[in-house]
Order: sequence, then structure tokens, then C-alpha cells
Amino acid sequence: MGQLRLPYTARMQTTPFSRRRSAATLVACLLALPALLFAQSDTRRVPAIDDLLGLRTAGNARISPDGRWVAYTVTTSDFEQDAFVTHIWVAPVEGGAPYQLTRGAKSAGSPEWSPDSRWIAFTSSRAGDRSQIFAIRPDGGEAVQLTKAETSVAGFEWSPDGRQIAFAAATPDSRDRKQRKEHLGDFDVVRRDYAHLHIWTVDVTAALEAPQKGRQRTSGTDFSVGAAAWSPDGKHIAFSATRNPDLVQGHTGDIYVLDLDGDHVRKIVDLAGPDSNPRWSPDGRQIVFVSSMGRSDFFHANRRLAIVPVEGGRPRSVSDAFDEQPSLLDWRAEGVYFTGLQKTASHLFRAEPSSGSVTRVSGPDDLIGTSFSLSRDGKTAAFLRLSASELGEIVVTPLAAFAPRRLTTMSDQLTSLVLGRREVISWKSTDGTPIEGVLVKPADFDASRKYPLLVVIHGGPTGIDLPTAVDTRYYPIDAWVGRGALVLKVNYRGSAGYGETFRQLNVRNLGVGDAWDVVSGVDHLIGQGWVDPARVGAMGWSQGGYISAFLTTSTTRFAAVSVGAGISNWATYYYNTDITPFTIQYLGDDPADDPEIYRKTSPMTYITQAKTPTLIQHGENDRRVPIPNAYELRQGLEDRGVPVEMVVYKGFGHGITKPRAMRAVMRHNLEWFNHHLWGDPAPDLTTPSLPPAGESEEKTGAQPAMTGGRRP
Repeated sequence: MGQLRLPYTARMQTTPFSRRRSAATLVACLLALPALLFAQSDTRRVPAIDDLLGLRTAGNARISPDGRWVAYTVTTSDFEQDAFVTHIWVAPVEGGAPYQLTRGAKSAGSPEWSPDSRWIAFTSSRAGDRSQIFAIRPDGGEAVQLTKAETSVAGFEWSPDGRQIAFAAATPDSRDRKQRKEHLGDFDVVRRDYAHLHIWTVDVTAALEAPQKGRQRTSGTDFSVGAAAWSPDGKHIAFSATRNPDLVQGHTGDIYVLDLDGDHVRKIVDLAGPDSNPRWSPDGRQIVFVSSMGRSDFFHANRRLAIVPVEGGRPRSVSDAFDEQPSLLDWRAEGVYFTGLQKTASHLFRAEPSSGSVTRVSGPDDLIGTSFSLSRDGKTAAFLRLSASELGEIVVTPLAAFAPRRLTTMSDQLTSLVLGRREVISWKSTDGTPIEGVLVKPADFDASRKYPLLVVIHGGPTGIDLPTAVDTRYYPIDAWVGRGALVLKVNYRGSAGYGETFRQLNVRNLGVGDAWDVVSGVDHLIGQGWVDPARVGAMGWSQGGYISAFLTTSTTRFAAVSVGAGISNWATYYYNTDITPFTIQYLGDDPADDPEIYRKTSPMTYITQAKTPTLIQHGENDRRVPIPNAYELRQGLEDRGVPVEMVVYKGFGHGITKPRAMRAVMRHNLEWFNHHLWGDPAPDLTTPSLPPAGESEEKTGAQPAMTGGRRP
């Protein structure tokens, strides 16, 4: 379902010495002196919440067609305007410092190079309240607005000759719709009122002179456009589309071709289940796309890369040899490139269109690579590389001899911070299923000590936790680890990366099997002798919030739990969510026809045995996991005298998308678990300590102190 303080620094506790010191005491003090001097010279600190939120992160690597430059994005937290702001940077491939290309209060995203590498187009709402397309030279200068679409641009692509740009945008309100709104106010008829997305094109030469509205190429209410791609000769556009933009219509996704001469549209793929993201063969005679191949269980089953002739026909899969979800990149002369997970690694692959053989292109085995792009000649790739010791860095590599070379220095931001050590561990679940997780240990981990343990559970359920250097959202993991705790992130059954069979192990077993995997992971660490069983907490957002709710009502193994945007009752969820097919595919039926499966998998079924103090966090306008789930759990816990706090983050949906509210989410979790695992004072969430106006919590110490309470 998609899926965060005052810096704690170890201080010597000074106590007056007796005038008569024993020789043993004196020797011990002398032996400890070098270590104390070293600790005093180490200026690094355990990260505060604002340290974590303040880290700049890179993404969206796009190599220029000529292979000389890489454009990428950098996202920062702007607390003054309360926004996560993204801007475009450029790094020379042959060496030299990266430089910032766009600036300003409004974000610039989705960079795409013109075919001649002379322009970078991007989307931004800098010129109004709607996203439009702009273009800027890679060597700088002012950005030029290219479009003035009546509705926001949802995505775009350059034509092969660079003379046009195709973009998707919603059809503007009709005259009748405008009159309805003026006379009766604003309302929507559920699953009747939609703004369908359609394809438009804009002439680049004209747009460089003045912004253009564009020419609408598709229209009507028969379909709503998704991803699109130009044919090599620039005469056609292949696109995917669903019946309408409602998420419950995801299964209606099919593949179409638009002939630009006359704007004629024809459907070439009409399978059951979603088909999306078309890409053309180099000769323009075939199209590859992502397909469920007619399967109805597409939420948890493998999708395939399928090829169909441009005239239409029966699609054939070319990725059966890959037991995971392929993410299509492009079709080049050497084959079809795609990315995908292999357990906790992420790689670039190539499928051979004729034989269906799949080759892994990237390495080493534990590489975590995302956001791949290829130069025009297919010889060079740029991507974002993550690891357990570095922030995401933009790298380039020749494909023939894969050897990534770093272009950015984002990880320099970590030099002043003490972070936990990430490693992948494995254990057997209750039913014998092998489970992996990411264990975060303190930098000075001592296997002879018993630590508090915090379990952080990812969403999805087809999400995954990877051993990446730092966590910057929802849960302040490195603050807890710096205080002296272990953190376990569980890739429970249903997680991506482990193949279709594993991903389907929680079908009709949600919550139950997932709880086995979490509790068995806790037992594994207790068995290692590393964990204090009395000080274990669990938390998660979305599906992770659901599993946390299941744990808080079905077991007393945890000292405290935090439920973020979690499901408490599958029947409540089914009737209110914006993706009802998800529920049917995982549970097999609706609540009226199979109430028993809804009872078995719902946390509220076990509410009478709940005893664990629980923090509930939820966005006010969440449509994915509607907020009645949170109120239902809160009332059920309160009715039974279980300590419970519920925080509603106003104006937000399923995710928290602004830095101030994210700061609140992280702080609420920090205070909750600091109290229940370390014995810090109980938080009063209604009257938090605040810094003076204009100052960060990191500088003023307005966050709850990380000292005090019990330590292991």
C-alpha cells in the first residue's frame, strides 16, 4: 500500500572522588584515559530528527544521449515554506564538480534530455499552481516555459527528432461542469465523475518563443492515458490506458497505438489484468510492455515483459526466467533492459527477445542500484547507487565492463553523524519459512550486552527493506541506535525481492503469517543473547501499521507499539479504501460472502486480549487506509483500559508529505518509545517543548533529551 531531540552525546557523569583512592581504581582510570581522550576528540554526534530530515538526497539519474552529462535531482527539506523541494543538478561524466541547474522555492522534477543533448526538459509549478513543462540548457541560464496547459502536466517525452514533446494532461472541465459548480457548488458523484488523462503534443520551436497550450491528440471518456512512448520514426505514440483514472480500474489497463497522421487510436493489446509502460523495438515493428499476462491476481503475482507486433496479436512473455517483478527500462539492439530486485539487492538485467533468456548486467551481487538510464549508443549507464555505508550517489559505468564510478559526494553529509551498522540477517519463521531482515547495530555493538529492540515494519505488503545507510522518514532509527538499541527491519512473507511463491505466502494469511515472521525475528535475536525481552517495541506505516496493529491486539510480546496509517478491520478497510481489488486478491472474497477470513485477519477480532500501550498515527484525508480504521482501533483499546494515544495529521493523505509534519511524526514516535523502553517521562503530545521561532530543534535542544532513563 504502498511507505520516520536533542542530539545524544555520551557524557562523563562526574562524581566526587574520595580522598583515598585505591591503587586499582587509579590504574583503571589511567588505562581508560586514551579511550576517553579519543572519545573527546570525536566530534561526531548521534543524529537528531532535524539532522535526518535535513539530509539532501539524490535521485532520478538521467544520462544525456551523447553520454557527456548526467542530470539528476536533489531533494531538501525547506522548513520555512514547509515543503520538500527538489531541484535539478548536472554532473560532467568525464570529471568536474556537479552543479545546481534550477533554483527557487518551487520544485523542478522529472528531468529528460532532448535527443541532441542541448536541452533538459522538466516539470514545475513555478509559474502558477499547475505543473508545466520547462526547458533549460545544461550549462545554465534561465529556464524557458514550454507549455501553458489548462490542467497539470502528468508526464512527457521528447519526440525522436526533438521537434515535439508529447505530454499527458487531464481534459479541462467542460462548460456544463463549470456551470454545475457555479450553481450548485463543488461535488463529485462517486465513481461517475472523472478527469480523464489524454495525450497532447507541443511544437518545441514555437514553445521556445512562447508557451503553448498544445494540440490534443486523444479525447473522450473511453480511456484515461498512462505511460506513453514515441515510435522511432516519430509517426506514432504507443500508450497504456485504463477505463478511467479510478485505481479500482487498474485491471483494465491495455496497450494502444496513436497514429499522429489523423490522430487515429487503435487498441493492440486487450488482455485481462493490467498492461502498461510500452516501449518500441529499435526497428519500430514491435512493442514491449509490462503485463500480467491475463492473470487476475496481479497484486501479488509476477508480471512479465511481453512483446506484441505493432499491428496487434497475441503477446508473448520474454521474462519468464526472472522470478520477480521486472521494471521495464528500454529496448535496445542488444535486448530489452529492465531492473529488478534479488533479495536485498537491486540490479540491471537484459532479456533476449527471441529466446527469453535473462542476463544480469550489473554487479557485484549485493549492488543496490536504482533509477538507471542509458546513453544513446547503449554503451554507458548512469544510476543511483545505495549501500549500507553511503547515501545514494550518482554513478556512471560502461555496460560492457560494469565498473561504477561515482560523480557525486552526497555521503559527505554523514561525516559528522554516528550511524548504526546495517547488515542482512536471516532466521526461520514459526512455520519454518526462511525470513531475512536488516539489523541495525550501534557502532560500538557489544555481543555480551542485552539491548532494547525496536522492530520497524515496511509497507506494501510487497515493499522491502534494504541495507541502506540511513533512514530519514517516519522513524528516527539512528537516534535510537545511538542511544543504545538494536533495530530490526523485517522482510516478512509477501515482501518483494524473494520471488512469487514467497510473495504469495500471506494470501488469505495476512497478519497471521506476517506476525509469525516478526515475532520469530525477535525470538532469534533474544536467542543470540543480544536483546532484553522486556524492552521490545514494534512500529510500521501502511501495511507495516496493519501488522503493528495485529501485534498489539494478538500478543503481549511488546512493551509498546506504534500503528501508522494501519488497517484495524479488513471489512472497514474494504468498504472504504480506494483500492478494493487489493483486498479481494489477498483475502479471496468480500466481507459479506466470507466473513471468517475477515475475522481471522483483522486486529479488532483480538481486541479483548490487547494490553500493549499503543500510539496511533494517521493522515486526516487518507483514502488508501481510511481513518475510520484508526478510530476503531483507538476506541477498542480505550474501552479495555489499554494506554493509547492517537494523533491525526491534518491535511494529509496516506503519506506525510511536508517536513514539519514529518518532524512531528518522528518526534511522536521518539517520545513514545523513549518512555516505554527507556523510562523517560511520559510524553504529553498536546504540549510539546518547542524551540524559539526560527531555530531548529537540533540547535536549541527542544527535542526530548536522549540522556536519562535506563541504559542497557
